[in-house]
Amino acid sequence: MNDEIPPIRTKVTTSHWGAFKVHACCDRIIGTSPFEHDPEPNRIPDIIPQAVHHRSRIARPSIRKGWLATRDRQARGDDTHVEVPWDEALDLAASEIDRIRKSHGNEAIFGGSYGWASAGRFHHAPGQLHRFLNTVGGYVAAFGSYSTGCAQAIMPHVFGVPFLKYTYASQDSWETIAAHTETLVMFGGVNPKNSQVSMGGVTQHETATWFRRFNEKKIRCINIGPQRTDAPQGCDWLPVHPASDTALMLALAYVLENEALTDKAFLARYTVGFERFRPYLIGDTDGRPKTPEWATALCGVKPDDIRALARRMAGTRTLITVAWSLQRGEHGEQPYWMSAVLAAMLGQIGLPGGGVGYGYGAIGGIGKSMKRLEGMTLDQGSNPVDKVIPVARIADMLLNPGADFDFNGHRGPYPDIRLIYWAGGNPFHHHQDLNRLHEAWKTPETIIVNEPWWTPTAKRADIVFPATTSYEREDVGRTNLDDFLFHMPQIIPPVGEARNDFDIFSGIAERMGARQAFTEGRNVEAWLRHLYASYAETAAQSDIQVPAFDELREKNWVKLPLKTETPTPSFLSRFREDPQRHALDTPSGRIEIFSATVEGFGYEDCPGHPVWLPPREWLGTATLKAPLHMVSPQPGDKLHSQLESALADVQGARPETIIINPVDAKPRGIADGDLVKVHNDRGACHARSKVSEDIAPGVVALPTGAWFAGSMNFADPNGNPNVLTLDLGTSRLGQGCSAHTALVELSRL
Repeated sequence: MNDEIPPIRTKVTTSHWGAFKVHACCDRIIGTSPFEHDPEPNRIPDIIPQAVHHRSRIARPSIRKGWLATRDRQARGDDTHVEVPWDEALDLAASEIDRIRKSHGNEAIFGGSYGWASAGRFHHAPGQLHRFLNTVGGYVAAFGSYSTGCAQAIMPHVFGVPFLKYTYASQDSWETIAAHTETLVMFGGVNPKNSQVSMGGVTQHETATWFRRFNEKKIRCINIGPQRTDAPQGCDWLPVHPASDTALMLALAYVLENEALTDKAFLARYTVGFERFRPYLIGDTDGRPKTPEWATALCGVKPDDIRALARRMAGTRTLITVAWSLQRGEHGEQPYWMSAVLAAMLGQIGLPGGGVGYGYGAIGGIGKSMKRLEGMTLDQGSNPVDKVIPVARIADMLLNPGADFDFNGHRGPYPDIRLIYWAGGNPFHHHQDLNRLHEAWKTPETIIVNEPWWTPTAKRADIVFPATTSYEREDVGRTNLDDFLFHMPQIIPPVGEARNDFDIFSGIAERMGARQAFTEGRNVEAWLRHLYASYAETAAQSDIQVPAFDELREKNWVKLPLKTETPTPSFLSRFREDPQRHALDTPSGRIEIFSATVEGFGYEDCPGHPVWLPPREWLGTATLKAPLHMVSPQPGDKLHSQLESALADVQGARPETIIINPVDAKPRGIADGDLVKVHNDRGACHARSKVSEDIAPGVVALPTGAWFAGSMNFADPNGNPNVLTLDLGTSRLGQGCSAHTALVELSRL
């Protein structure tokens, strides 16, 4: 008898929440520990062993019973699934895709697959899906993201560059801010919790460290928002009503103009349209000067505090930062555009440590100064279908096939979707008004999902393929926002009968006569070597030497010399030096305070310059039935809804915690730790109260991420705020999500 204890294997891997060590024994992950080069490791990986081996893992290919028997659509979410052999499931999927494309065309297939999926470069589920669909005729695609869709639409009209290029590659580094900024004005805060995650991973979490340095250097950091905890300790807190930031910005601009603090020379040389905006600002066009007194009634900040802040901003090197959360609400275009106008009036755009930046703290990596090394992306091919919808308008599309919709100057009909294929995401976590989405989800004839766990989305699918997690397959991890390169080893065999997405799509493609087009004759390892060779060639052209693929396999990870001592001049600093030679890619070549293009769209909810437009649900429209403004920030214990299955098993972790001010808790008889019902006309959920003065009166905060398990007939027991949010586009221009446009009431259970 052999009583020898099996050895524990330890490897480093990476993820969207960073690098960490994984400890495995036999065929199981038994633990994780921090990566030694991370100064501020987070605790998200702690739950990975339980999540990977959780009872909610999908063991085998499964078909929904009602769909298998009669092609029923109405029971999605309430039906059971039957396990079938792989060949049978692959045959069914191939047959359905082929039937739909031949009967209705590929424009009847929606390949949404919005989600973060894997941090690995090859096994990125949406990329695999989109490549597969393109090889069989294409699909209806989605534009933008729930995080930044509205900003992605409006900001190119202002600065002339794609918004994410501005955010990731053209903003001041933390080093530059520390060296030059005197006043950091943070609309929506800069939350270190959110910067723990990043697309492709961030290895060294440094946001909190930098803020400690800012405090040591006596930089005045001002957190403007409804929660004190949206910025690190040591920052001043200026509480404001949610959705009122544009009003506050306008009042700050009014003070600059009224007290002759506006940099008129900057406006004349680098911008267009101030003469169209100024009459609105001072009240000539609508009879309402945007004075501090006018703004106080809207945002809750005292007039003297608004004046003092405006004077400080004008008298010091000031960087305005705007959180992504501000554009996730009705009229979300306005605070983003107005922040650029305010920065232009200060005249500091293009100066080190001044101007305006977006998304600091939204994800890790923003603020890091390094060379951007491109490469290692799976070619998705070209999509023959030219129909695209804004990413957050899925339910509208499904409920209104053929109806016209507006988006960023274009108008056209929604496609008639007959089949949805989703891989690497969970829309029944992040979409708004989940009860409405639940009804919309019943309209397609067939829904196919690749997923490791029985998420709410998987439970609403007709054909479900069990997919591997990143610990059950080999990959390479890298991102432009990080200077570490990782070999991501297969740590354990696939759980159950799970297969990676590439193998799933290869099997379907083979049945449709498209295997060669999809795989190009390569297996997973051949693809990894092919992508890595291209990446190494690109790196060499930038004088960066990366190890050979086999060497990286052996080393597990390397740190590349990508950090730069002197930040590369941004397009705005070059523009400031010579606005003719480095003109912006706007119609005028300059920063557009007024946009004739936007005005020409004729959208009353997004005119030609920034304006104050109150949303339909905010504290200004509060009622006795729904008196509290709910914000729904990102969770701190996971990424979106990932790993939720295991977290829900932790005693006391569910329902999710909702934060409420004592002023609002007392009249409702709510004490710290009480179970409460959060409700409005759209739905209800349960939550556990946390009574705190770190949130403004009239506001409650319920993080996203709990798996949706409710309906209109009963409250969601887990605490998903998106049973309460409003499924409404930000405007006809941006059509982003309006997650932060929601009024609710709380009742003690």
